[in-house]
Amino acid sequence: MRKILASLCAVAVAAAVAVPALAAGPTVRVDDNFFKAKTVRIKKNTTVKWTWVGGRPHNVVFKGFKSKLQETGTYRHTFRKAGTYRYVCTLHVDQGMKGTVVVSR
Repeated sequence: MRKILASLCAVAVAAAVAVPALAAGPTVRVDDNFFKAKTVRIKKNTTVKWTWVGGRPHNVVFKGFKSKLQETGTYRHTFRKAGTYRYVCTLHVDQGMKGTVVVSR
């Protein structure tokens, strides 16, 4: 019985080491007229989450994809390619509501 238990533990440890941990991607706060953090640095295939915390409607608009206009909730996007992605809230871009996601390999 001890040999079986020891073997099972060894297999579990080997499996845990072989599979990389899946880290949650960063979260950007969408507040009244600003994004916090303004710049997010991630590796490709990472998902960024935007969370609405203010009381006014905002959106997250990139070239080629965007969130809906909303006052609460979240929006997620997975970045599959390396590059620099700039985004804005189209309602408040003139007030400096801009952000950047920098994706590395």
